[in-house]
Amino acid sequence: MKVEGEYTVAAPRERVWTLLNDPGVLQRATPGVKELQPIGEDTYRAVIELAVGPVRGTFEGKITITEKVPPERVTMIVEGSGRPGTLKARGDLQLVAQNGSTLVRYTGDAQVTGVLMSVGHRLFGGVAKEMAGKFFSALAREIEHAASR
Repeated sequence: MKVEGEYTVAAPRERVWTLLNDPGVLQRATPGVKELQPIGEDTYRAVIELAVGPVRGTFEGKITITEKVPPERVTMIVEGSGRPGTLKARGDLQLVAQNGSTLVRYTGDAQVTGVLMSVGHRLFGGVAKEMAGKFFSALAREIEHAASR
């Protein structure tokens, strides 16, 4: 399943970059992430709860941040397994400065196996877009919260 889109964040690119590299912000902003614990440089143990249609499940695995080019782009690799199957995803974020705001272009690709795939494969595109929207809305709240401190 492939997903792509863009979102404008009302903050300078360097600020968006800093928040995207903060594990606490990532845990709070990413839908379904219940735990995110560092286990190495740019590598985290993750617990992710995911629901697609009638299928719900918890995945345990890791998130690795690769191909960092501050403050322009970053790639995240997510790998996990759980009762509903396995999940492997790659997401690329490109940050483009725009007059004090940041345009974030994202592309992603995910492979899912198990009951999650057999039941929810037709729903993945919509769920992925919804999750991206929730992530960027939460990121915007994190920026507003940080600015008010």
